[in-house]
Amino acid sequence: MKTRVHVTLKNGVLDPQGKAIHHALETLGFDGVNDVRQGKLIELDLDENVTDAEIEDMCRKLLANMVIEDFEIEKEAA
Repeated sequence: MKTRVHVTLKNGVLDPQGKAIHHALETLGFDGVNDVRQGKLIELDLDENVTDAEIEDMCRKLLANMVIEDFEIEKEAA
């Protein structure tokens, strides 16, 4: 089962990489970009018997830093 975990910084947490991307876009002449927040995408190939609770546990214990990051789990339809 293909599962994607999107990890992003919580609102209010400074995002220096996002700021650098925003600045680079402006430098390249791209107007209209108000803000950039960057994150990470983790793709997992899991056995069918892995439960949603186990996936969430993986995120809370390893894949996301719960102090400064949020996560969203997206399971690919079979």
